[in-house]
Amino acid sequence: MKKHFFFFFLLLPLLQFAQGFSALWEGHFSYFNIVDIAKSDTKIYAAAENAVFTYDINTEELQEISTINGLSGEAISTLHYSDAYQLLLIGYENGLMEIVLENNTNVLTVVDILDKVTIPPSNKGINHFNVLDNLVYIATDYGISVFDLERLEFGDTYFIGDQGSQLSVGQTAIFNNYIYAASRNGGIRRASLDNTNLIDFQNWEIIVNGDFLRVEALTNTLYAIRSDRVIYEIQETNIINLFQYNRPPLKMVGIEDRLVITTDNNVFIYDENFNQISQIDIDQNFNTSYTSAIIDGDVVFIGTTNFGILKTSISIQDNFQEIHPDGPLLNRPFSLEAFSNNLWVTFGEYSFFFNPYPLNSRGFSRYDGNSWLNIPYDDVLEAKCLNSIAVNPFNVNQVFVSSFFNGLLEVNEEVPTFLYDEENSGLESLFIPTNPTYVDIRVGPSQFDEEGLLWTVTSFIPKPLKSFNPSSGQWRSYDFTDIVPDQLGSNLGYRDLAIGRDGTKWVASYSFGVIGFSNEGGSDRIKNLSKDGNLPHEYVTSLAIDRRDQLWIGTIEGLRVLFNTSGFFDDDNVTASEIIISEDGVAKELLFKQLVSKIVVDGSNNKWIGTIGSGLFYFSSDGQQTIFHFTKDNSPLPSDNISELSLDESNGTLYIGTEKGLVSFKTGSSSTTEDFSESHAYPNPVRPGFDIVEEKVKIKDLPENVNIKITDIEGNLVAEAQSRTNQRYNGFNLEIDGGIAYWNGKNLANNIVASGVYLIMLSDLDSFETKVLKLMVVR
Repeated sequence: MKKHFFFFFLLLPLLQFAQGFSALWEGHFSYFNIVDIAKSDTKIYAAAENAVFTYDINTEELQEISTINGLSGEAISTLHYSDAYQLLLIGYENGLMEIVLENNTNVLTVVDILDKVTIPPSNKGINHFNVLDNLVYIATDYGISVFDLERLEFGDTYFIGDQGSQLSVGQTAIFNNYIYAASRNGGIRRASLDNTNLIDFQNWEIIVNGDFLRVEALTNTLYAIRSDRVIYEIQETNIINLFQYNRPPLKMVGIEDRLVITTDNNVFIYDENFNQISQIDIDQNFNTSYTSAIIDGDVVFIGTTNFGILKTSISIQDNFQEIHPDGPLLNRPFSLEAFSNNLWVTFGEYSFFFNPYPLNSRGFSRYDGNSWLNIPYDDVLEAKCLNSIAVNPFNVNQVFVSSFFNGLLEVNEEVPTFLYDEENSGLESLFIPTNPTYVDIRVGPSQFDEEGLLWTVTSFIPKPLKSFNPSSGQWRSYDFTDIVPDQLGSNLGYRDLAIGRDGTKWVASYSFGVIGFSNEGGSDRIKNLSKDGNLPHEYVTSLAIDRRDQLWIGTIEGLRVLFNTSGFFDDDNVTASEIIISEDGVAKELLFKQLVSKIVVDGSNNKWIGTIGSGLFYFSSDGQQTIFHFTKDNSPLPSDNISELSLDESNGTLYIGTEKGLVSFKTGSSSTTEDFSESHAYPNPVRPGFDIVEEKVKIKDLPENVNIKITDIEGNLVAEAQSRTNQRYNGFNLEIDGGIAYWNGKNLANNIVASGVYLIMLSDLDSFETKVLKLMVVR
C-alpha cells in the first residue's frame, strides 16, 4: 500500500456533489445506538452506526456529521481523535478510513484498504487506531497498517501471522518502545519500534498464545483481555491474571492514567495499579446495553444501544444525562408517509418473500419538520412488524399503521389508541389447517380514497382487499380468488396499493402482477395484468397513478406504464408499455432489468423512482429526460439501495429511506391548488442583495393548468409560461413546477430586468379564472 492513496476534500459540501445540490439535502439519522466514543480537550465524539455527532463539553452544543457533510454512510467500527493534528479518524467495517478536520466540514476519504485486492473483503475491517507522533497504527482484521498523518499517506503493512499470514488484530498498544498487538487466536505479539523492518513477521515475537481481544497501556502498566473475559497484566514476557468479568469486555481505553473497561452492563474504572475507582451499572431508568465509555475528569460518557450517550459522575452516579441529537428510532426505515408538513416512519420489516419472522418490536417515529417524536414498542399495544402508514386526509391527527402480524393500529393525536384485529374488525387471520387456532393478520399496504375510506390489503387470505370507514366503523371485504386461487401459498403477498381518481384500486402482488379492482356502479370487477400483458416480471413492487391517470408499474426486473387505465376492464388485450429512450443514438429501455423499489409522482407529473442498487432517479413526466440521478457517490445518499420514498406535496420535501438511514431532498416542487385565492410571489420586493438569477422569484399556490405572463408596468411582455409547456429543468427563464413557478428575473432578450414594478398575470386554463400580482424589483 506504500505511497498509494486516494482522497478528496470537501472544502464546501456542495463541491463534492457533481449535481451541486448539497444545500438542499438534510440528514435524518438515528443517534441512539453508539458504536464508539473518542474525545478531544473540548469535545466528545460519538459514532452512531454510520454517522457521528460531537458534544461540546463546555457549551453542551451538539453537532451532527453525516453523509450531508461528506461521510460515506458505511458502518463505522471505531473512532480516534488526534489532539496534535486536530483530526478525527473514523474506521469502517469495510476497511474505509475517513479523516474529519476540526471544523467538521472537511472530510478526507482514504480507500487504500478498501481497494486492496490481495485482502479478502471479510478481512478489511478496521478495529482500532493507535497514534504515536505522526503515525497511526491501524489494527485490522488482516494485520496492522501504518498511516502518516503528516503526509496523509499509507506506509507499511505488517502481516504478523505465522509465516507472514494475515492475522486479525483487535487493538495495539505502545509500551516501553514496543508495539503490542492483541490478535484473535494469535496471542499477544510485540515488536521493537527501533526495528526498521517490522514488515518481516520474524521480528514479531509471541508473548503469550491464546485468543486476545484487547491490549492497552498506561504510563507504567500494560493490560490485555482474552476472550475468556480475563484481564491480565503483562510484565515483559509474563502475564498475571487479575480478574475475570461476568460479561465479555467490549472496549478497553487508557486515559488520564486510568483504565476504562466497558461490558454491556457495566463500566469499570481503575487506577494505574488496577485498583477499582468506580463501577457504573445499568441505571434502572435506562433499559439499554453499554457499548463503550470514555472519561473526562470526574465525568464518564457511556455509549449505549438505545439512548445515545449517558453522562454521569464517576464518584456519584445518582444522575444520568441523555445526550444525542434529535432523530428517528432507527436507521432502517421500512415505510414512510409524508403529509401536511409531517413525516411518519415505521421500521417493521418483512422479507422479500413476505415473511415477518423473526417478529420485530420497534415502534414508530414522527417528524414535524423541526423535531422527532419517537413512540416506543411499549406504547403501540403490542403491535409487531409495523409497516404501511395512512394519514386520514380529513383528520390529519388520525393515523393508521399496518401491522404485518397483529392487524391495524389506530393512532390519534400521536397516541396509539386502538388495535384492530380478527375479533373486533373485518380483518382476518391467515388459516393453517394443521393449526386452526393460530392467529397471524398480515396487513400491509393501506391508503385513503377521496371519500375518506381507508383501504387495506392483507396478505395470505382469500379476501385481501378491505375498506374501513373511520366515521362509521363499517368494514367491507373483497374477494380475489378469481385471480388468486390459493389462499395460503407463498405467492399471496401484496406489496403496494394505488387508488385512481376513478376509484379503481390497483394492487401490486408477488406472483400475479398488477391486480385491478373496481366496485364503482355497485358491481365488483377484478382483473390482473401479468407477463402476458408485457410486464417484465409478475413480482410487482411499486405502483403510482400519475396526473394523467397513467399507472406506473415497478417490478423486480424493470418498469412499465399502463397508459389506458380507463379501459382496463373492457380491453381484452390490455398491455403495459416500456419506456424507450435514446442514449447516444441507441434505443434503450428505461431502467431495463432494474429492481424498482418505489415510484412517486410530483406536482409537475415528473417521476421519482427508487431502485435497489442504482440509487434514485428523477424523470420527466414521460420518462424521456433524466433530470437527476442521485447515487451515494454524487449525493448524500448513504446507500444506493432505496427502500422507500414519500413526497410531502405541501412543501416539496422528498423523504428517501435507504437500508442505511433516512435523508431528505428539497425538490422545490409543490402540489397544485383549486384556485388563485392563495397565490403570491416572493420575495416581494426583490431587494439588491437577492441573487434573482440563482435564487429566483417564486410564484406559489397555482392551479394545475395555468398560463403566466409577466409584463412591465407599461404592458410590455417580459416572460410567459404554461404548465404543460414551460416545465422546470428545461432552461426556460420562467418555469412551472406543479403548484409553483420560478422566474430568474430575465426578459425575452435574456437580460436581467431593470428596477421597477412588474405585473404577474395568472390565468387558469381550465376554469378561466384570472388574477394579477404586483412584484417590485429593486436592483
